[in-house]
Amino acid sequence: MKRTRFFVALALAAVMVLLAVTGCTPSDSGSAGQTSNQTTSGSSAGTKSLVVYTNSGSDGRSEWLIERAAKEGYELNVVHLGAGELTNRIVAEKNNPVADFIFGLNAVEYEKLKKENILMKFEPVWAKEVDMSYGDKDGYYYPIVIQPLLLAYNKDIFNEQTAPKDWTDLIKPEYKDKYAIGNLSGGTPKTVLASILVRYRDPNGVYGISDEGWEIAKAYIQNAHINQSGEDYVGNAISGERPAFMIWGSGLLQNEKERNFKFGYMTPEIGAPFVVEQVAIPAKTKKADLAKEFADWFGSAEIQAEWSAQFGSTPAHPKALEKASEEVKALMNSLKVQDIDWAFVAENLDKWVEKVELEFMK
Repeated sequence: MKRTRFFVALALAAVMVLLAVTGCTPSDSGSAGQTSNQTTSGSSAGTKSLVVYTNSGSDGRSEWLIERAAKEGYELNVVHLGAGELTNRIVAEKNNPVADFIFGLNAVEYEKLKKENILMKFEPVWAKEVDMSYGDKDGYYYPIVIQPLLLAYNKDIFNEQTAPKDWTDLIKPEYKDKYAIGNLSGGTPKTVLASILVRYRDPNGVYGISDEGWEIAKAYIQNAHINQSGEDYVGNAISGERPAFMIWGSGLLQNEKERNFKFGYMTPEIGAPFVVEQVAIPAKTKKADLAKEFADWFGSAEIQAEWSAQFGSTPAHPKALEKASEEVKALMNSLKVQDIDWAFVAENLDKWVEKVELEFMK
C-alpha cells in the first residue's frame, strides 16, 4: 500500500510538472552532471553513427551506453554537460545542430527548447507503454527515468539526531562547510534551490520570493562547499572531510554499490524534489530516422531495465520498473514527493539562479 501511495503521489506531481511547463514560458532538473565531457566509440563515419547530448552521462553512464549500443551496431559520440550548459549549447547550435539525440534533461529545460522550435515531434514505439503524464502531451519529449534529489551523508559522522532533516536546516552554523553541492549550471543544484525558494513565495518579493526566503537561500549557499570539476565529493564524504553531499537517487545507489559504503540520506517532511529525465530529437538533425530508431531501442523496457540494474535508476517504463532492484524500490518507498508549483519555478528559475550567482556566491 505504501508503494502504491508513493507512485500515485508521483504521478500527481508529474501532472503538475506537465501542466506547468506547457502553460508558461519556462526558464532543470535533469541529472546532476557538472563537468563537460565527450566520449566516443570511435569513427563517426559509420552508417549508424549518432552524436548524443546528455546531462546524465557521469559515473560511467556514457561509457556503458557506448559499449551497449555498439552491440546493436550504433557508433555513439556522447557529449556530457550540466543541464543548464547543455540547454544553452543546444540553443546556440539551433541553426546548425550537432546533436542527433538528447537525453537526461527534464521538462523545464525541454520546454525552453520547444519554445525555440528546436525539437522534433515523434513517437517512440514504447510511448503508449509509459505514463505520459510524466512526458510531453505534444509529443516532443518522452520519459525514461524518475529521479529523487537527495542530501546523503556519512552515518559515521552524522546520526539520525545530528543529521540535517531538511535543506533549510543547512543554514545552521554546525553545518557550515560540512556539505557539498553542485554548481548552479547543473540541473540538480538548480532544482534543489528552487525547492527551497518556492516555500517562501511572496508576490511583493524580489522575483516572487520573500526577504526571508532570500536570506535562507543566501545562508544555504554560503554554508556550502561548491564542487569543482573533477572533485570526488563522494570520496570526501566517506573520508569525513565533507560528510554530506547533494546527489540524485540513482547516483547514490550506484556509489553505495561501487564503493561498498552505506550512506544515510534526508527524508524531509515536506518531501523531496523529484525530476523526470526525458529523451528528445533535434528537429534539424540529418539523421532523424536513425535517431528515432535509437529512441525506440534506448527507451525500451529491456534497455531501461539494464540501465536500472547498472546505475540504480528508477525506470519510467513500468515493465522495466518491475525488474528494478529491491534497493531502488526501497529508496522510492522511503520518500515523499515535494509539492512544487512548477509553473512558478519555470517562470522565475533563471532569474533566481542569476541573483544567487551574482549576490550570494563568493
